[in-house]
Amino acid sequence: MTVLRREQLSPHFIRLYLGGDGFDDFLPDGDPAEWDTDMYIKLLFAPEGVTIPPEYDRRMLSTLPPEQQPVLRTYTVRKIDTDNREIWVDFVVHGDEGIAGPWSATVEPGTAVQFFGPGSGYRPHPDAPWHLLAADEAGLPAVAAALEALAPDAVAKVVIEVAGPQDELPLSAPAGTEIVWVHRGGAAGEVGDDLTGDNAPLIAAVRALEWPDGEPHVFIHGEAQAVMKNLRGYIRKERGVRAANASISGYWRRGRTEEGFREWKSELRAQEEATPDQATQAESAGASA
Repeated sequence: MTVLRREQLSPHFIRLYLGGDGFDDFLPDGDPAEWDTDMYIKLLFAPEGVTIPPEYDRRMLSTLPPEQQPVLRTYTVRKIDTDNREIWVDFVVHGDEGIAGPWSATVEPGTAVQFFGPGSGYRPHPDAPWHLLAADEAGLPAVAAALEALAPDAVAKVVIEVAGPQDELPLSAPAGTEIVWVHRGGAAGEVGDDLTGDNAPLIAAVRALEWPDGEPHVFIHGEAQAVMKNLRGYIRKERGVRAANASISGYWRRGRTEEGFREWKSELRAQEEATPDQATQAESAGASA
């Protein structure tokens, strides 16, 4: 696709609008009203001087010399706008940190963008008695898309952790939605260990929520230590939510690149599969970045 325009949503959020000739090829099959709301793409960033051919596919990764292989970065599709034939992709930007964030802050309209996807795996169950959605900045686009897909009479409890009040983005949600914004006081890479990982404010905020009757459909995605090492056990074991009703996974891990995060998830999956906890095994097998 092509970058159509760029929008600064808040001090730490930038939205790129992508469209062009690739839009029709991108569209998922089926009724748009039934598309998954956690749809994601894997952007390709080629090394300087390397041109990626249009027919490039994942199988070609192993055939290229290491110095010519593109870097992949995974991002949620905030929205597919079929009327304007474009997709929205939101980026968290903290200065020069990372690859995709700084790129999104400077890329010019008209720039060609290559990516794999879309992939997906979650859409709110329409018959759930209520919904629990929680995320940090990385998961906020998927939460926002899920809220827009809920029925007008749906009941939802939402917790979102961001750096501060300036990053509270407007959300469209049913009237029966309770939204709690949690501020950590800075970017995840800027604050200390007392506000990240096992101590992320998101954890306490989710545990403090009132728990209505009935089994909710749960979507919790964000920093892996907070989500997979803390909130997943709370939801699955303490609250007894079945795996079929719990989409809980890490989108990233503090202090690691996406490549390092994928290695960490593989190690974690291997450890869990070596234990007799079948519920944990099932969740690990279904987790996606």
